[in-house]
Formats: sequence, C-alpha cells, structure tokens
Amino acid sequence: MKRSIHQFIDKDLMGKTIVIANQKGGVGKTTTTINLAASLALAEKDILVIDTDPQGNLTSGLGVNRDELQKSLYDIYTSRFPIEDVIIETSVPHLHIVPSNIDLLGVEVELVQKEGREKILLNAIAKIKNNYRYIFIDCPPSLGLLTLNGLVAADSIIVPVQCEYYSLEGLGLLSRTLKLVRGSFNPTLDIEGILLTMFDSRNTLSHQVAEEVRKFFKEKVYHTLIPRNVALGEAPSHGKPAILYDARSKGAQSYLSLAKEILSR
Repeated sequence: MKRSIHQFIDKDLMGKTIVIANQKGGVGKTTTTINLAASLALAEKDILVIDTDPQGNLTSGLGVNRDELQKSLYDIYTSRFPIEDVIIETSVPHLHIVPSNIDLLGVEVELVQKEGREKILLNAIAKIKNNYRYIFIDCPPSLGLLTLNGLVAADSIIVPVQCEYYSLEGLGLLSRTLKLVRGSFNPTLDIEGILLTMFDSRNTLSHQVAEEVRKFFKEKVYHTLIPRNVALGEAPSHGKPAILYDARSKGAQSYLSLAKEILSR
C-alpha cells in the first residue's frame, strides 16, 4: 500500500534552510523549488521559498504578480524592511514566499562596499527560521553576490542536474565552488542531494549521465528521477505548481516522490 506524504512529515526536523543551486542554467532549479516546496506544503507544514533571481520566475510561477509588488527581496538587502514584512502567502496553503523582481539587479552594485554583504540573507533568515519546516532558496545561474548569499545562508544544497553531457562538466565547477564557500564562508554547508532532472527513459544519454553522476556522488543522488514533462513546463504560465495544475502528471507525481524521499532520509 502506498504511504501518504503525511506519514513522513512528523520527524522532528525544524527550520532547515536548503539552497537549490547550479551555476549552469536551464537545469530545473526554479521548477524544483516550486514543485518540491508545494509537495511538502501539502503535508500541512509551513514552507518558505525565497526568490533570489532578478528574473522573478519563482515569484510568477507561484501566481504572484511581480509588477505589483510593494515589497520584495531587494528591500531586505537594502534594509528597507525586515524579512517578516516581505513574506507573503501564495495560493498554496502553508506555502509562503519572499518574492523578487527586476529591482534585485541593482543589489550587487549597491552593496559592493558593504561589510558582511555575503551574510545579509543569513542574518535575515535567522529571525524567522524556526517558523518553517523548510526554507528553500532559489538561486540565479551564476556565482554572484545573490547566489553566494544563498550558499552562505543554507544548511545544505540540492543540486539539480540535467541529464545531458554538458551537465557533467558543470558538476566539476560546482564542486570547486562548494569547496570555496566552505573554506571562506560556510564550513558546514552539506550536499543535501543531487537531483537528476529532464530524464528521458528512451534516451541512452540520459541513462549514461545518470550512471556517471551516481558513480561520482553515490548515495547523495536521489532515487527519484524528474522526467521531461509537459505539465512541468506549462504550470508556471498559470501561476501554479504542477500538483495543482495536473496532479496526475508524471512531473507532479515525481516531485511528490522526491518530497517523500527527502523526508524519509
């Protein structure tokens, strides 16, 4: 008999911050943040997502209008508002967001001289961390100040890896980045897991990439594979996670399986 996600959620882990990052673009970082967070929120535990990408795709993907924001992550970085004043509800019960928009582009320039600028997000999260079961930070595909803040603020990292050849090259770069961050800013940053995305079971290369990643990262690689799926691509344009857009789709079901796997570890 299949077990409900509710059967996994009662473990006494509170206030864990996980950054979802990969310096390579197009690997499914925002898709993973939206759908994993929504799947966990279904278990009626409060989840917070933080959009640290100036494009604001996480924000719009959860149905929040970027153009109508009165407060955003930019205001936290510039000390205009504390994080608790910026957090808003989404259409998914128990799922909250620190939204973002194009204003965030100016942060790296404005804070270039600010002491401790790499710890701004860490300090902001500290005030509200234990209000949430999980906090997920969605990062842009670069190693700038915004991504660095995410890596410094996090307890661990989930790395989405697209099942294609060039993703293997990106993993080497990521390993060097993690070594740098651990050495200079966050010595306890752990790999929560490596997530294989855009997997095509009919494609030999997908299987080869999955095998290589598992060989290198071993038990850190999730058993759950995220397939290429139409619903995962369409849902953001409707401002919904896949579980609300098409609950029966393979994409929605794969993220539910991922949520169960994370909670059962």
